[in-house]
Amino acid sequence: MKRISAHQLGIEQGTRVLFSDYADGGQMWTGSGERESRHIVTFKEAFTAPPSVLVGIAMWDIDHRHNARADLTAENVTATGFHLVFRTWGDTRVARVRADWTAIGPVRDEDDWDVE
Repeated sequence: MKRISAHQLGIEQGTRVLFSDYADGGQMWTGSGERESRHIVTFKEAFTAPPSVLVGIAMWDIDHRHNARADLTAENVTATGFHLVFRTWGDTRVARVRADWTAIGPVRDEDDWDVE
């Protein structure tokens, strides 16, 4: 469990359209088998340690004639950002995906100071 002092708690949120492969015949729409879409998210302000990152699908547009298979995750989380990764597999055809994310972690307080 992460314990963070309330006055040093930072929360940042964002949203990102990961792809719109229906529009341009991209691999998520036309391909099959294992496929991945990876995006780097950079925080506006760095945390003091890697935050906890929650991700969720905010919108997805899929072909109803195939199985819906999706995996959305945050990988390589650091104090400055993370990779937002969407994966699918098999015969799933995904036209578009938008993902929302929330990062919660420790930040510097204005009363913090370094002694050297």
